[in-house]
Amino acid sequence: MKILLLLAAALFTRFPQENLVDTKPLPPRPFLPAGGSIAHYKKGYDLFVVKCKSPTDAAIVLLNWKKAMTDPKFVASFGGYFGKDGGKPVFIFSKGAWVAGVAGLNEKEADLQGRTLAGRLD
Repeated sequence: MKILLLLAAALFTRFPQENLVDTKPLPPRPFLPAGGSIAHYKKGYDLFVVKCKSPTDAAIVLLNWKKAMTDPKFVASFGGYFGKDGGKPVFIFSKGAWVAGVAGLNEKEADLQGRTLAGRLD
């Protein structure tokens, strides 16, 4: 349990701090590895990150998440997908062993927030 808490704390540092309201563990999904984190912002959107074991695992998670979305659209400039998940607009992408994204914004705004988040992932 202590290891998971340390991992979650390390993930929280990936989020931009400006307008941050709170952070918490990402709710479990059948296709997600344990240990993801989600951050909620004052403007009503969320950023989330999940660290996978490898870039291959991240690519598999990304494709499985795409299958769970409604009307996913490939975003070629980012290599991710924009669609709806649970009725909410979501933009997801992978970067190395990370799967990350933005929920609650339109595609253009999600792209901007996604680029900021991607810059914080190693």
